[in-house]
Amino acid sequence: MALSIEEHEQRAAHIESLLQQISLFPDLEMRATTEDLVRALLDLHGEGLARILTIVADKGEVLEQLVNDGLVSSLLLLHGLHPVDPETRIQHALEELEISLHIAIGSITLVSIADGIAHVRLIGNNCHGCAASTEMVRAAIGEAISQVAPELEGVRIEDGAARQAVPVTFIPPRRHRERENGHASISPS
Repeated sequence: MALSIEEHEQRAAHIESLLQQISLFPDLEMRATTEDLVRALLDLHGEGLARILTIVADKGEVLEQLVNDGLVSSLLLLHGLHPVDPETRIQHALEELEISLHIAIGSITLVSIADGIAHVRLIGNNCHGCAASTEMVRAAIGEAISQVAPELEGVRIEDGAARQAVPVTFIPPRRHRERENGHASISPS
């Protein structure tokens, strides 16, 4: 029987709580032994998942079903085995977020991933200065990216359209041609 998202979250929270309790064991040898046991179990499960991926690698539909299952996908991420690259995962998550927030958003674009940071551009927040809405959208973007690409160290969100470089000095075309030809005319264009 498949567990609900809430049940998965409860189990994850319980595991996190148990790990915190282990880190507080006063007996250092007991703590080290328990941590080694957890690492050994994770390594064993990771190797099993890697073998499963190898077996189903040529079965695209099965692999897609595994990747689209929330629990399986998170386990693949945990073990560094996810077959979909971070850029694709992030783009897909941002597309889904755009759809779910279509009222408050124009577009969300992944600009790049550099040095463990996802650089995202948020364009067209239609709330017209509504700080709460903008902050909610920014938080949703951060959460969506951390869910699908936990291996990244952070997210930087740029507001607005792509900025174009503005020349420091503007020279009208006619005066520019005159300068090139050696005629530095001051006369109006």
